[in-house]
Amino acid sequence: MRILIAEDEISIAKALKLILEKNKYAVDMVHNGIDAYDYISGIKYDAAVLDIMMPQLDGLEVVKKARKNGIAVPVLFLTAKSEVEDRVEGLEAGADDYLPKPFAISEFLARVKALTRRSETYTQSSLTFGNTALDLNCYTLSAKEEIRLNNKEFQLMELFMRYPKKVFSSEHIMERIWGADSETEIDAVWTYIGFLRKKLREISSTIEIRTVRGAGYSLEEK
Repeated sequence: MRILIAEDEISIAKALKLILEKNKYAVDMVHNGIDAYDYISGIKYDAAVLDIMMPQLDGLEVVKKARKNGIAVPVLFLTAKSEVEDRVEGLEAGADDYLPKPFAISEFLARVKALTRRSETYTQSSLTFGNTALDLNCYTLSAKEEIRLNNKEFQLMELFMRYPKKVFSSEHIMERIWGADSETEIDAVWTYIGFLRKKLREISSTIEIRTVRGAGYSLEEK
């Protein structure tokens, strides 16, 4: 399952991302409202965790705009505001749940799990392209054989499987998988592309990650 975190306090965003990834969620992370809206309008998420007080566009406006345009992603608001009228305002804007800061990690995870159960995509347990399936619950990739993926391999493969034939630049992949603020070098992308190519060959897959000269990478059928 894929979750969006939109939080302008980078340390909090990174901590939440790490927690969710340890619980087998794929996570995208942004730090302002405009990016948050761009992501949820372009990618189908199982849930979005939004801070209300964000630069450029606050969380309330992000959700109002999303609902107006028919985007039904379940939303959990995180905010330092905890008065009843603040909670009411958030829910009336279109949010599904509201969690005041500070909060317990166990409660945060419980709220996220509850949101994903409401998601229209909850019943989708795998992605398929060619003769190959990616199990979204077990981190396995299968064709004629089955192989397990590690966290980054899974996130990268999920990105390609959700958007087959779409070309992704190395920079876009780095931002989506490792985060815009990551200190990881760009060659990590090339390394993990290599890992996935090897695993696709090992399971006799009919799909491959092709290099598009000067543009990036695309998942294609052979």
